[in-house]
Amino acid sequence: MASISKTLCILFADVSGSTTLYEKLGDAEALHAVERCINRMKRVTDGHKGRVVKTIGDEVMAVFPDADAAMQAACDMQQRIDDLPPISGIKMAVRIGFHYGPALEEDGDVYGDSVNIAARLAGLAKASQIITSGETVATLSPLLQQSTRDLDALSVKGKSADIKVFEVLWQETTDLTMKAPSIVAPRPQSARLTVNFQGMEVVLDANRNRITLGRDISNDLVVKDQRASRTHARIEYRRDKFVLVDQSTNGTFLRVEGETEVVLKREESILRARGTIGFGHSAMEPESQLLRFEVVD
Repeated sequence: MASISKTLCILFADVSGSTTLYEKLGDAEALHAVERCINRMKRVTDGHKGRVVKTIGDEVMAVFPDADAAMQAACDMQQRIDDLPPISGIKMAVRIGFHYGPALEEDGDVYGDSVNIAARLAGLAKASQIITSGETVATLSPLLQQSTRDLDALSVKGKSADIKVFEVLWQETTDLTMKAPSIVAPRPQSARLTVNFQGMEVVLDANRNRITLGRDISNDLVVKDQRASRTHARIEYRRDKFVLVDQSTNGTFLRVEGETEVVLKREESILRARGTIGFGHSAMEPESQLLRFEVVD
């Protein structure tokens, strides 16, 4: 069957923290909890004139005729999952991303740049959050536009220019209503990141805006540890922020001073204040090769 070019709104929604869910509940109970969420999201899709393209584990991919339908479905999904009672003390949550644009439809599946952007936006969302693009917000009806707020411009793999990212404010609380019209605070003009690793110091700023890290000697900083990947991670300067991007097999362990360590696996995180980074292992392990960083505004 030949591919058909269409303009669609592509939506990805996945159950947040499903790995932890399986660890705490066991396979059978966790699978039941995830399937319950998936089924609710499928019903919401049908109710908003959408179509479920496929489900992949704990994720739903759906398409809608326009951005309004996708946004309303996304809000409905969040509300219906939020209505679920906790399971063994664990509150279920989903994260959603959607984007409106040209796509290719073939044999029921959907392909193209718009699909990649939607998937990337879903990956940026946190639990119980809905993320969309500025291009999509521009096509929303004026009333729905009022329920979004500008977050930032972020780089997306495969795109030469940054994409404006917006959050959909689906919870009707006083706090969120007040945030909607807020203006993004002015950004510092001379942010600088100092990186120290194995006796080397590197400074990132508007002039030097990227470093790569990994075992391969082609990297800016070479990590001599078999747990590190050849191309393990990179740090980028984006709009006066420094973003750590994991590209590894074993993950990048980030610990901001005074906070709990987090593990990035094909994910990104903004670097704040000062802290340490471990490559394929915890930054808390003794005698491990650690990168130390400090952000100066």
